[in-house]
Amino acid sequence: MNGIAQNVVFWFKQEISVFIVAQKNQPDISVIIPTYNRAHILPRALDSVLAQTQLPIEIIVVNDGSTDGTKSVLSNYSGLKIIDQEHSGVSVARNIGLEHTNREWIAFLDSDDEWLPEKLEQQWAAICNDDKLICHTEEIWIRNGQRVNPMKKHQKFGGMIYERCLPLCVISPSSVMIHKSIFEVVGVFDETLEVCEDYDLWLRICSKYSTLFIDEPLIVKYGGHEDQLSRKYWGMDRFRVQALEKMLDSEELNEDQRRATIEMLILKCKIIINGMKKRRKDVEAKEWQEKLNLYLSF
Repeated sequence: MNGIAQNVVFWFKQEISVFIVAQKNQPDISVIIPTYNRAHILPRALDSVLAQTQLPIEIIVVNDGSTDGTKSVLSNYSGLKIIDQEHSGVSVARNIGLEHTNREWIAFLDSDDEWLPEKLEQQWAAICNDDKLICHTEEIWIRNGQRVNPMKKHQKFGGMIYERCLPLCVISPSSVMIHKSIFEVVGVFDETLEVCEDYDLWLRICSKYSTLFIDEPLIVKYGGHEDQLSRKYWGMDRFRVQALEKMLDSEELNEDQRRATIEMLILKCKIIINGMKKRRKDVEAKEWQEKLNLYLSF
C-alpha cells in the first residue's frame, strides 16, 4: 500500500471513529408521558422535561381520554407529539406511546411526577460508560406536600435484581431510561392488569437484564392525591401474584429465580388470606388457601 492509500485508510478510520463516538454521545431519547385528568399538575411534569440540561429528541404525551381541560393545557406547548385516545388506562397509554416512536431510548414520566434538571444528562452519561440497557435513579418522595423518607423496603439497587423485585415495585417508571430493544424481547406493559403493571414489567426485564442504578435522586414523586391507582385498590398483592404466576408459567427463569418466585408466592398468598379473613371474605379466603396449598406442594 503506497503512502497516499495509507493516509486515506487512516483518515477513513479516524472519521468512522469520530462518527461512532458522536452517535453514542448524541442522545436518541423519546419521553413518553401518559396522562388522565391531571390538567392542574401536567404543566409541572412538562416543564421539568423542557428544563432538562440534555433535551430529548421528542416528547410524546398520550392523553388518555381526559375530560378536565388537558387539551387546553397541551395547546400552550409547541413541539409535542400529542396522541388522543379513549380512556383505556395507563398501560395502554404507555404502549401507544411506544408504538408511535422509533427512538432508540425511552424515558417514561408519569404526569404527577417531575424530573430534576440533570436527570436525562446524568443517565445518558452513565449509559455511555456502561453496556446496560436499562437505567434507573434514586428519587425524592413528597406525600401530601411534605418530603418523606422511603422505608427500607423501598431501597433501590443495580445489577441483577430480579429477587429484589419480588416483594414490591422497586423501580419507578418515571426514573427509568430503557433501550427500546428490551420491549422486543420481554414485551410491553400488560394491559390486563389494573394496577402493578410496572411491577410486572420489571420482573420480566430484571429476570434477563442487569440494571444500572444512579444513587442520586433525579426525580420527584408526589403521592397522597386521590387519583393514585394504589389508593383505589386494596390488596395490591393480589395483582402482584398474577405477575408472579406469569413469571412461573413462562418457564424462562433459572432455578434460583424459580425457587425465589415460589417462595414469594407462598408469602403473598398468606398475606392475602389474612386480609380476606379480616374482611370476613371466607369464600375468597378458601380459594386463596387452595392456591397456597398448590405452591406449598412445589
